Amino acid sequence: MEMEIVVPDEVPVMTLPRMVFFPQALMPLHIFEPRYRQMLRDVLARDRLMAVVGLDATKAQDPDAFEPPHRVATVGIIRACQKNDNGTSNLLLQGLCRAEILGIAGEEPYRVIQIRALRSDASDDPEGDATRRQQSFKLLTEKQACTGHQAKELTDFLRTVEDPDTFADLAAFSFCEDPQIKQTLLETLDVGTRLDLFNRHLRSEIDTLQLHRDLQGGLADDDIPLN
Repeated sequence: MEMEIVVPDEVPVMTLPRMVFFPQALMPLHIFEPRYRQMLRDVLARDRLMAVVGLDATKAQDPDAFEPPHRVATVGIIRACQKNDNGTSNLLLQGLCRAEILGIAGEEPYRVIQIRALRSDASDDPEGDATRRQQSFKLLTEKQACTGHQAKELTDFLRTVEDPDTFADLAAFSFCEDPQIKQTLLETLDVGTRLDLFNRHLRSEIDTLQLHRDLQGGLADDDIPLN
């Protein structure tokens, strides 16, 4: 039996550097700071809902800014949690939805944000989305061939994800390493546009890897200075 989850107008949040969380993604977290230990206790006692948002590195350069968040976060639900003997906890958070941050409701004992849940713009081009997904698989395979790092199980799983919205989010979360690009993808509500952005980023990464390989020639990584 499925249960509908109502996203509240205010949720506790973790603001983390170089972190972009997506709907449907599963993310392990290690909770050790006192403020987040308290937050976890409260969240588990209430509705198990919390948000994760990336730290805006540009705004963070302002000495008066305290952990400035990006505009869009992801609200998630704690699916599993294990408390350790030393008071820390390990949890598994599953993304539920995007959320626009409207304001900060409080900072003590932890940050709580005011939010508005965001929905993706449904695609009206299923054939185009299918083509974009196929292109993503081709580019992911090409990138893995360039790096030598295989993620066959994850790639095979993505092949079973038919919903383009879910596919785009899981692919971005799993295979995009640039936090700025990931944040842009998170903030892009149009699914087709999101897939196009993701594919262009993959193409750019592959071109860079191939250029690096051509410049390196047959030298091993440790012998690059000899080139």
